[in-house]
Amino acid sequence: MSFCIAILYLYILYVSQPEGFVDPDHPTYVCKLNKALYGLKQAPRAWYLELKQYLVSAGFRNSLSDTSLFVLRRDKLLLYVLVYVDDIIVTGNNAEMVEQILTNLGDHFSVKDMGYVSYFLGIEAIRTKYGLHLNQRKYVLDLLVKMKMQDAKPVATPMVTTPKLTLAGKQHSDPTEYRTLVGSLQYLSFTRPDIAYAVNRLSQFMHTPTSEHWQAAKRVLRYLAGTSSYGLFFKKGNPLTLHCFSDADWAGDVSDCVSTNAYIIYLGGQPISWSAKKQKGVARSSTEAEYRAVANAASELMWICSLLSELGLSRTASPTIYCDNIGATYLCANPVFHSRMKHIAIDYHFIRELVSSGKLRVAHVSTKDQLADALTKPLPRTTYQYLRNKIGVTLVPPS
Repeated sequence: MSFCIAILYLYILYVSQPEGFVDPDHPTYVCKLNKALYGLKQAPRAWYLELKQYLVSAGFRNSLSDTSLFVLRRDKLLLYVLVYVDDIIVTGNNAEMVEQILTNLGDHFSVKDMGYVSYFLGIEAIRTKYGLHLNQRKYVLDLLVKMKMQDAKPVATPMVTTPKLTLAGKQHSDPTEYRTLVGSLQYLSFTRPDIAYAVNRLSQFMHTPTSEHWQAAKRVLRYLAGTSSYGLFFKKGNPLTLHCFSDADWAGDVSDCVSTNAYIIYLGGQPISWSAKKQKGVARSSTEAEYRAVANAASELMWICSLLSELGLSRTASPTIYCDNIGATYLCANPVFHSRMKHIAIDYHFIRELVSSGKLRVAHVSTKDQLADALTKPLPRTTYQYLRNKIGVTLVPPS
């Protein structure tokens, strides 16, 4: 069954009569929709509002940090419902209450209980006696088949150190093919911080990809072919302490001298959030570039703190950001505002307020221990593999 035409007129939605149900007396008539129709733009929002109304009436609170999350806190009871359109995860610290919530959802909606989470939105969850391993192995293998590279020879790193990618070169014959591949890699980086920099770099040439860019994208696939089962492992009994590694590659882009900043945020020993992104302007010094990177990391840390608070998880200490630039570290703690930093006053006062109030701590770390370095630039094989293991991208441990 298909619906051919949807017309929005004066906020009233009409559709053509479905095939097989056309009124023979009025074949040109259209139907007025009284409810949302699956497949239209309004349908996901209408479904979300309906589900939200039910969950709120059942005692859940809609998270302010993430509107797709619903939390029920009652004494020592913690229940969470995570929604992505019509895919839902229900979990908590009480198995009987989780089953009760699933039963109640089944009474109000047409739902199918898939049991313990094993595959969700392209992410495979493997349970062991030590914890949970998240990877996108099937997604990688399907992508290799789609791009006809299932027999590709693996490489040790996702990007070569030289030469650096630029806008110069012969334009790729099929830009749509390039954009499709890079878009797929962007989704894959949800569980693979080791390819975050490569994906960010390739994304900067979506408008005019060249043959060199296409070869660089295919190299990422060759790297993934040899590491398809790699992912993130979350151990049992992980401490609820937050810390972050923040770094910047000053003037790393040879075409416009804009720096690339990156951060990796850890909850205990496991990475939970990371980013590799070009800064919005040219930094006049390495200290400025690093300080902007710290500001971006601090913003993400505050959001995670808010989310953990809503989840009912208490932290024992203020989060710490580790930066390998001494000047940026001193600038976070020094109450004297340097005249050469006037143009980054907003970032300065944002971090200073967090540090002075005790909500955040900025500490120095040596460059060799800076884990975010792998997200700011391409590295040699030995250095890259060392940092990848330190970051926490590993194979699933034996059961």
